[in-house]
Amino acid sequence: MSEAHPVDTRLPFARQLAFGIQHVLIMYTGCITVPLVFGAAAGLDRATIGLLISADLLVAGIITLIQSLGVGKLAGARLPIVCGATFVGLNPMILIAKEYGLEAVYGSMLIGGVVGVALAWPFARVVRFFPPLVTGTVLTVVGVSLIGVAGGLIIGTDPEAAGFAAPSNIGLAAVVVLIAVGFVCLGRGVWSQLGVLIALAAGIVLALPMGLVSTAGLGTADWIGIPQPFHFGAPEFPVTAVVAMSIVMAVVFAESTASMLAISEITGKPVGKGDLARGLVGDGLSGVLGGVFTAFVDTIFNQNVGAVAATRVYSRYVTAVSGAILVLLGLVPRIGEVVAMIPKPVVGGVGLVLFATVAVVGLNTLRQADLGDRVNATIAATAIGIGLLPELTSGMFHKFPTSAQILLDSGVTLGAGAAFLLNLVFNHTKLGALARASIAPQGPVTSTPVTGCL
Repeated sequence: MSEAHPVDTRLPFARQLAFGIQHVLIMYTGCITVPLVFGAAAGLDRATIGLLISADLLVAGIITLIQSLGVGKLAGARLPIVCGATFVGLNPMILIAKEYGLEAVYGSMLIGGVVGVALAWPFARVVRFFPPLVTGTVLTVVGVSLIGVAGGLIIGTDPEAAGFAAPSNIGLAAVVVLIAVGFVCLGRGVWSQLGVLIALAAGIVLALPMGLVSTAGLGTADWIGIPQPFHFGAPEFPVTAVVAMSIVMAVVFAESTASMLAISEITGKPVGKGDLARGLVGDGLSGVLGGVFTAFVDTIFNQNVGAVAATRVYSRYVTAVSGAILVLLGLVPRIGEVVAMIPKPVVGGVGLVLFATVAVVGLNTLRQADLGDRVNATIAATAIGIGLLPELTSGMFHKFPTSAQILLDSGVTLGAGAAFLLNLVFNHTKLGALARASIAPQGPVTSTPVTGCL
């Protein structure tokens, strides 16, 4: 009888638990940052943000269990995968909340998840249309566009408020950033991996004497509880909001596909189109569950992929333990309540590091594309420019119909659409060959020395 692959091998319980806890600690800050940022941007109170955090952890745990263990032939890649809330959907969700309300945010997420489940198998067959050129461009736009959100948390969003752009808040955020950079760059082993989480904790301690940490009402949440389905009311489904969240799901699919292929390479476990499709079904299910329980769309966390490579612990049962821990954390509302009291400048400082990291991951992904090819370089440059335009030019589309602004004001949807279409035209049609032929050298190039200037 052949020996089981390391991915399918169970470790002694103590080792599984230890490595499972490590995975949770590595991804925890990134996971809870999404509900913290969204809740602050949407103007939610601390109690409601606490509920979002609990739901976020619960859904992340369920999807991690599905991806690690699988559900028959229906869902789950059966790889050592840890999932959590993605930053890709953050800006579109904020825009939808401001235009249509929270009912539309979670209604459109629910339908986006259903669309994702339906398209998982077809997407796995056409994944070649989402190469690093497309995914890297989109991740770069996502990271850069979210830096403005982090800035809003640090200085505030109301210029008329007394505390707007307070130097003390900016200083606090700067210290949080320095602590994170110090631990990540100078720390060793687990200290480096937990650098952002340590910076978050240090920021809370520093904020206490500044009067930024309010404990009023703390302790009112239950110790044990299940997030209430459709907490904000019956879901609503504006067409543009649904389109925006469906585009988010497509981007998540492309990102998750790259992560699953990376895990396959790291562990030596072959991944076929069926495995990819079942993994993408897991992403779609996160949208469905997120829409029901007011959580967020999940993706595979690349920092945990890095942890698998660094530790060489390939067992998917380890990440299943991580999923179980996340589920338990999600069933303790008191944890979400405590996390929700973190001051906004601290969240903004941590967010700045995490969002910029997303942009760097995008740039690193673009390195896998042939940017020495002038056509590919032009595709990336144009798509990034289009994606960042609404983020850097406030009010650009304000005279357009309000329904269209959800799509046009989102750098994610514009950047993703531009990258996908340009790549399709110039890398999958004869027009691409024609474009490259037109810019190819036609013969030896001679140069004439420049002796003067005009």
